[in-house]
Amino acid sequence: MTSLTRPTRRGFLKVGSGLLAMTITPAGTVVGRAWAQMPRSTKPETFATLVQMSRDCYPHDQLEDRYYAKAVDILDEAARASEDELNLLEEGVAALDKSAHDAHGANYVAIENEADRVALLEAIADEPFMQKVRSNLVVGLYNQKELWPIFGYEGASADKGGYIDRGFDDIAWL
Repeated sequence: MTSLTRPTRRGFLKVGSGLLAMTITPAGTVVGRAWAQMPRSTKPETFATLVQMSRDCYPHDQLEDRYYAKAVDILDEAARASEDELNLLEEGVAALDKSAHDAHGANYVAIENEADRVALLEAIADEPFMQKVRSNLVVGLYNQKELWPIFGYEGASADKGGYIDRGFDDIAWL
């Protein structure tokens, strides 16, 4: 069991810049500035931590947190199907919060300085929990078709004759 306290209905978990807040309602719905998600397997606090971890692993200021929450929902769904997956997530977040408390006196999501949160993640980079979260995000975040235009990805090209004659080298954003 972690040292997390259950917030009140009006309680907020501060994250990031301080402008973004997540609320956990008594029903367990995690509500961010632009999204609301009802975790089906993980604790709401775990889900909120995974969303913040996702943003810290793959920071894109132009993306709303709802895209990160959608990626985390894949982890939550996997945890619903496997007790081992659920334990990995819950215990991983508990350990991360313990490290955060030891270093900064607060849960991971309550640490305002992004560099401090990233340092905590770097310290567990090789652990199975972190590998699971990070590998899920590669697919869970970047395979959301509505995000492709933001990153300049035009989608599959095979049905259009491939990339060779379609400006494969025109990526001006690099």
